[in-house]
Amino acid sequence: MPSTARVHLIGICGAGMATLAALLKKKGLEVRGSDQDVYPPMSDFLAEEGIPVMGGYAADHISGDLDLVVVGNAISRGNVELEEVLDRGLRYCSLPEALRDTFLWDARAIVVAGTHGKTTTTSMIAWTLTDGGRDPSMFVGGIARNFGKEGSSYRLGKGTDFVIEGDEYDSAFFDKT
Repeated sequence: MPSTARVHLIGICGAGMATLAALLKKKGLEVRGSDQDVYPPMSDFLAEEGIPVMGGYAADHISGDLDLVVVGNAISRGNVELEEVLDRGLRYCSLPEALRDTFLWDARAIVVAGTHGKTTTTSMIAWTLTDGGRDPSMFVGGIARNFGKEGSSYRLGKGTDFVIEGDEYDSAFFDKT
């Protein structure tokens, strides 16, 4: 994806989607999104990251200049934005595909899986690698307090390690078609 790419996230206020949006913006892409339910803490997080969020779904949120549309796991056929993407033949993908294609091809992915403790373990691994001078990237489902004053759910480092909190990353639209 070009460094000037324009990306729209349908369902941007989910924890994973908001974190992905922040990572994409940090990488230098033009990022925006929409969601039916826009409220704190995700609305505050996205505002602090400088990512525009459109409340509700509307076909006119999908412009022809988009390079990619990321479809959130709560979105299914019949959503007016998704239908507009399909009608226009625009490029789209799920959160896991966007994460893989944008960040993981050239990275050493360290994925933390399990039932309990994934957020803590992911954060600890990322912090340990950072403290050891490896400068990893991180994608976590919670707030890692040891990264900055307020903490963060993501980090875009310069090293090759990318620490990810594993999840089933449900991709409802893709599973239902």
